[in-house]
Amino acid sequence: MFVNVMYVTLYVTDQDRALRFYTEQLGLEKRVDYPGPDGRFLTVGVPGSSLEIMLWPRAAVPGQPAEAQPGITPGPLFLESDDLRKDFEVLRDRGVTFDQPEPEDYPFGVRIEAVDPDGNRIALRQRSRAGRGDG
Repeated sequence: MFVNVMYVTLYVTDQDRALRFYTEQLGLEKRVDYPGPDGRFLTVGVPGSSLEIMLWPRAAVPGQPAEAQPGITPGPLFLESDDLRKDFEVLRDRGVTFDQPEPEDYPFGVRIEAVDPDGNRIALRQRSRAGRGDG
């Protein structure tokens, strides 16, 4: 049956700006950049992961997706960290915008929300040891 999730799509208004954000600020790697007949096929991914995030163009729509409520509405993208507090410092120094001044502890680990230039919410998480099954 199914063996993998290949792509997750994020809609962006400027693919070059989104590519800079996801590679230079978040530290993901560019995977595919192909000028196809239906538009530029552009993907990024976490190094070592097979999942690719497709940065697909769309015209700006006022109020979307930025009207999502931080802490209430799930982000379209969840990225897992092995040391979120350390990664938060690096990302903040790179100019990433967050919904809170610091990551917070919650029952399953540590969390904070970031926002890309198009208002797409990025949920950054670190699982607790118990959540990983290591005790």
